[in-house]
Amino acid sequence: MNSIVLAVVGVAMMILGYLLYSKYLARRIYKLQDSFVTPAHELGDGVDYVPTNKYVLWGHHFTSVAGAAPIVGPAIAVIWGWVPAFLWVTIGTVFFAGIHDLGALWASNRHKGKSIGSLSGQYIGHRGRNLFLVVIFLVLLMVNAAFAVVIAGLLVGTPTAVIPTWGAIAVALLIGQAIYRFKWNLAVVSVVGVVALYSLILIGDRFPVVLPETILGLSATAFWIVVLFLYAGVASVLPVWMLLQPRDYINGLQLFIALGILYGSVLISAPTVVAPAFNDSLPEGTPSLVPLLFVTIACGAISGFHGIVASGTSSKQLDKETDARFVGYFGAVGEGLLALGAIIATTAGFRTIADWEAVYTAFGQGGVAAFVQGGGAIVNQGLGIPAGLSATILATMAVLFAATTMDTGIRLQRFVVQEAGHILGLNVGKALATVIVLAVAMGLTFGAGADGSGGLLIWPLFGTTNQLLAGLTLSMIAVILLRKGRPVLPVLVPLVFLLVMSVYALIVQMGQFYATENWFLLVLDVIILIAAVWVIFESVIAMTHAKKNPPELDEERVSTSAGEAREL
Repeated sequence: MNSIVLAVVGVAMMILGYLLYSKYLARRIYKLQDSFVTPAHELGDGVDYVPTNKYVLWGHHFTSVAGAAPIVGPAIAVIWGWVPAFLWVTIGTVFFAGIHDLGALWASNRHKGKSIGSLSGQYIGHRGRNLFLVVIFLVLLMVNAAFAVVIAGLLVGTPTAVIPTWGAIAVALLIGQAIYRFKWNLAVVSVVGVVALYSLILIGDRFPVVLPETILGLSATAFWIVVLFLYAGVASVLPVWMLLQPRDYINGLQLFIALGILYGSVLISAPTVVAPAFNDSLPEGTPSLVPLLFVTIACGAISGFHGIVASGTSSKQLDKETDARFVGYFGAVGEGLLALGAIIATTAGFRTIADWEAVYTAFGQGGVAAFVQGGGAIVNQGLGIPAGLSATILATMAVLFAATTMDTGIRLQRFVVQEAGHILGLNVGKALATVIVLAVAMGLTFGAGADGSGGLLIWPLFGTTNQLLAGLTLSMIAVILLRKGRPVLPVLVPLVFLLVMSVYALIVQMGQFYATENWFLLVLDVIILIAAVWVIFESVIAMTHAKKNPPELDEERVSTSAGEAREL
């Protein structure tokens, strides 16, 4: 199979999904309105609620949800063959991720920027809300702890990525000032930012930064982990326009350029896919394709983390409600394109099937390293960019996106802690909530050893918990649509599929944890399963009641000629 076929068919499916299906969702299901006064305008505070240009907001949303997961998941899942991974990424992006991400953004926007957790209390019930918050907290904890370990490992393993990784922060701060304080033209700012970022990549490739084996009594990896957490903590309390938005925006442009380089190299070099379409020679111990494929590839097909971002930060920055289609659905398409690129890089970036099998010796092998290795080879072959520089470009892309996801993750987890405090009747401020988040995440990361390996301790449950959260988010969206008398079938199909697969996967993993006597993960698995079943039960009751009752009228806040808001 020529990789060009995968690239053309996959890209065409996703673009058509945005042009056709997302338009149907926006008009018929969510009924987006330009006149609706968004929370960014109604509650604008210059910190979290900030009306934002839709392209800048798309950059924030896309890079926050992307991270390393749409690379890691597909790069591992191709062990079952490229066909299952390709089908799940393309179909999942068009019919699952798009309606989920757009729906979460719409629902939060219609409820003053409330998070998915808060909305679950209103539409599913207080018990459901509390359990929902437990699942959200665990997902964010897994992301923050694991991504800190992954980023630190990449900085140590690819020292050429150190300068562009940290230099990008300075670029982002300057871009934020240029856009909001000096009101520069966005196109000019974009060009200058991209040039600066790629100049840093060239400098980093020339001057790699290799840390000594120990710093202040910590290993190089542990040192980077501590620095990353401290940085993310500071970034999480800064106004979104100062660092989070511009950092994510410029990284979004950088990703699309990197994807353009990768896809352009595929078109020029036309590498052959050496990996099997369906792998009949799976390494011993590889779990069954069903249900594990659908939780191994989460981000890149559909991900509950997207709903947290959409309702946690993105909904608070919508300038117009109709921007939600571009930000939400096209954000899912962008991540799907990244996942598709990861599939091509890890199946066509090797010379022979033997080279591929040498990497995929067991389930869990591959990941970012296989993406950087395979993608670097394709770029080198297609555009003649030196292999070392190609690897630096792709490694920097992976690090920057993991870092932006971690930035947003810490901020979102701080929101969850503050929300939990509110439920308990406690006034938890930003600073205290951030300290709690950092303490829990770093406690997990270093709890299993000074090397920080504890950050990956609960990662085996991320895929199932994340997909479970996506199903629960869809269930809440379904309740809202039913109460409004809107069509609900496009939501119900992915909802049922995800809940079945994620619960099935939790049960399968429960057996694996029991067999290996991993009692910590077994107990955590049981807790998550109980919470999931309980929330599903509450959701079914809520949907039944919503279907029986007359549709409620939309309470729409629209702009008057005087620019004010009024209730209809």
